[in-house]
Amino acid sequence: MVKRYMIVVRVEAVQGGCFRGHYAGEQWRIMHKTPEGICLSAMASLLPAIRTLQFGGTFPWEKDPNAATIGCTASHVTFRVERLEEICPP
Repeated sequence: MVKRYMIVVRVEAVQGGCFRGHYAGEQWRIMHKTPEGICLSAMASLLPAIRTLQFGGTFPWEKDPNAATIGCTASHVTFRVERLEEICPP
């Protein structure tokens, strides 16, 4: 069975506001379902990074192989997506 790692998404910065109200420091733990409170625009921006990190992939341009910095496509919000060592339960 393929390992699926636990993911944490944090709002790193908000410049000029977010029309859905996301704020710096807000965070979500992600396993198998979409977390409550994250807007669809942010989730659409984050999903490729979440899935890549969740299944052990990396981004060669990132300094940390367990993380990625992602910008929202709908507002000026910067997110940090981090893979934890913890494996998701089946």
